[in-house]
Amino acid sequence: MTNIVGPRAVFGVIVPSTNTVVEHDYWSARVPGVAFRAGSMHIPNPVMNDDAGFEALLGQIRASIDTAVRDVLTAEPDRMVMGMSAETFWGGVEGNAAFEQRLRKQTGLPVTTGASSCRAALHELGCRRIAVFSPYQPIADREVGRFFTEAGFDVAAITGLRCPTATDIARVPPERLREVIAELDGPGVEAIVQVGTNLSFVGLAEELEKELGKPVIAINTATLWHALREHGISDRVSGAGSLLRDH
Repeated sequence: MTNIVGPRAVFGVIVPSTNTVVEHDYWSARVPGVAFRAGSMHIPNPVMNDDAGFEALLGQIRASIDTAVRDVLTAEPDRMVMGMSAETFWGGVEGNAAFEQRLRKQTGLPVTTGASSCRAALHELGCRRIAVFSPYQPIADREVGRFFTEAGFDVAAITGLRCPTATDIARVPPERLREVIAELDGPGVEAIVQVGTNLSFVGLAEELEKELGKPVIAINTATLWHALREHGISDRVSGAGSLLRDH
C-alpha cells in the first residue's frame, strides 16, 4: 500500500542477511515516489566455497524465506521483489514458475524474480545469444544455464567467480569483473548477463555497455526495471545501463 515516502509504490524486497548491495542499488536509482522495505533471510553460515557449501547456503535461504516474507508484509507493500537470485533460477523455467506461484499465493501480491526479470530484459533488448557470469559455484551455474537455455536463449558461455562466502561476493573488485567479461565476450555474443545480487555491478555495467557496444545486464538493474515497468512506472533512470534508461 502506498504511503508518504512511497506515494507511487512500496516494494517489499527479500534479501539474504549477508547482502549489502541490493538496497544500495535500488535506492541509488532515486525513482521519485517509490520506496523499498527489505525483509532479511537469516544466513548464519555464509560459507559457499564448493558445491556442497552452496547447497547448504540455499538450504538456509529456504529455511528463512517465509519469515522474511512475513516480516516485509507488515509494511503492506504493493509488490514483492526477490533481491536474491540463485533460488529463482533453480529448477529451470518450471522451477522459477513454481517459486513465483508459491510467493504469489503466500502474499497475494505480484512478484518479481531475478530469473524472470533477466528473461524479460533480454526479450526487450532483442538479444538471444548471451554470455553469463555469477559469483557462484558450478552447481549453481548449471542451474542458471539451464534456465536460460530452457527459456530459449543460446548460452555461449557461463562462468562463476567461485566466491568462498556470501559476504565475499560484495568484495569482488571491478578489475576482476572486467577480466571475467573480457574472457566471456566475443563477436557472436549479443549481451552479457550478470547474476548474483550481492555482486556490485550496476555502475560498471553502464561503463561496459559503452565500451563493448552491446547490452550488459546487471541483475539488480533487471529486477528494478521489471518491478517498475510491471507496476506501470515508466521513469527513465540514468547511470544504470540502457535497460532502465531507454526501455
